[in-house]
Amino acid sequence: MPIEADELVQLRDALLRARAAGTRSLSYEGKSYTYASDSEMAAALADLERRIARATRPAPGALRFLTSKGL
Repeated sequence: MPIEADELVQLRDALLRARAAGTRSLSYEGKSYTYASDSEMAAALADLERRIARATRPAPGALRFLTSKGL
């Protein structure tokens, strides 16, 4: 089951707050996350940004197929 975009945004915001405060661990919805370094937190943020972009991308409206007999 995919995570909804609004939940991803909330998780990203919590991670940004923790990173800005200089802490390497955070608790979100009863779960605890601990990161080894700032670069690991940056990688997690980048992953969340990609997931948010993918979740909020509109679906394509129409597909167009081009065919040929190869002649």
